[in-house]
Amino acid sequence: MKIAVSGKGGVGKTTLSSLLARYWAKHGYRVLAVDADPDANLGSALGIDTTGMVPVANMDQLIHERTGAKPGTVGGFFKLNPKVDDLPEALGRERDGVRLLVMGTIKKGGGGCICPESTLLKALMSHLVLYHKDLIIMDMEAGIEHLGRGTAQAVDRFVVVVEPGHRSIETAAKVRQLTRDMGLQKVFAVGSKVRNEAQVDFLLKNLDGIPLVGVLPFSEEIAAADLESRPPNLDDPIIHSAIEEIALHLERDETAAA
Repeated sequence: MKIAVSGKGGVGKTTLSSLLARYWAKHGYRVLAVDADPDANLGSALGIDTTGMVPVANMDQLIHERTGAKPGTVGGFFKLNPKVDDLPEALGRERDGVRLLVMGTIKKGGGGCICPESTLLKALMSHLVLYHKDLIIMDMEAGIEHLGRGTAQAVDRFVVVVEPGHRSIETAAKVRQLTRDMGLQKVFAVGSKVRNEAQVDFLLKNLDGIPLVGVLPFSEEIAAADLESRPPNLDDPIIHSAIEEIALHLERDETAAA
């Protein structure tokens, strides 16, 4: 499976991404976790030491070597299909069956245009989604800038993480429209920080056709793990039950889609 996880900042998408990655690794999958969020904190949620780990988008020398052009340059010629197949192994760090790759993002003005940095990132993401054989979980920002049209259509599941609140629902609707524009129909929602059935009902009534495949309840263990900058305990009964239900729904839907 190739799963992209998105949502408004602070809703818990990195927590969900890390828990799913660790759950599937524990059940025998080789998992590649891709941090494509500018905040880049998936490593701490996975318990992977990212000291000295430079996001791919910031590797100027690598970008120059692979594209033939220096990052930040305007005009000139550079490769539109740079070699990227060796990068997940060369640049990733692994723990307990989960390999982390930090993508980074193009932060300068006009970063969405055709430039060496964005070309390498999109080529790498396309390789991961189209050719990589591991189970891939991508922790995305609210947009889907790293995904091209063809790449997005190859994603098996696009999961939008939502809190029981109108701002989070509005972000989910925008993400849903973006994915529709790119021809991606396999979009699902996961509730986060849910405290009671009334909040579940709120999500069901306001998701406007986005299927809800599970909820991650508000958890003292998750809150404590965030404060202590460590991974949440996957064996915590509340966490394990919720993640197992979400994972099984996604697996079941994947089987049906195949």
